[in-house]
Amino acid sequence: MENKKLIRKIKQGNQKAFKEVYHSYYSKLIQTANRFDFKFLTPDDFVQETFLKLYKNRNQLKEDVLFDKQLFVICKNIIINHLNRENKVIPIDNYKSGIEEQAEETYADYFEDRKNQIYTVLNQLPEQQRKIYTLHKLDNYSYQEIAQITNLSKKTIANHIYLANKFIQKKISNA
Repeated sequence: MENKKLIRKIKQGNQKAFKEVYHSYYSKLIQTANRFDFKFLTPDDFVQETFLKLYKNRNQLKEDVLFDKQLFVICKNIIINHLNRENKVIPIDNYKSGIEEQAEETYADYFEDRKNQIYTVLNQLPEQQRKIYTLHKLDNYSYQEIAQITNLSKKTIANHIYLANKFIQKKISNA
């Protein structure tokens, strides 16, 4: 599902979209949370709290920011806040700053990998589709502006973007 469409559905409280997000991202968030050493809670606790916070604050989602980035930031903040509280309860060496740096590096690595994966897939698109998709999704051109640049109809532009989205989603979900 397209990023903006997915975010709109979640903001509207669409249970099907939320369930799809839950099933798509649950294991990825668990893998991320497993990288940390918690004293009291399990990675599953943080992932559940992430989805609760996502649902509760769904109206704050931004349509112009990648959904998975927003979701992982929510999870990261929950983990870091918990670790900060845990460090106040249980004094542990100079471990705190290392964990925050590790969290930042983990997310930076994840998003860098994700970005590279998307660009690799983009390069597999036919030239016209790649050009139109890049203009619309990365450069934020409207269908009308792209139609003027390429001398194609808005319907053709929409079709190219639809096909590119479908191709990218298929490739990324198989990765």
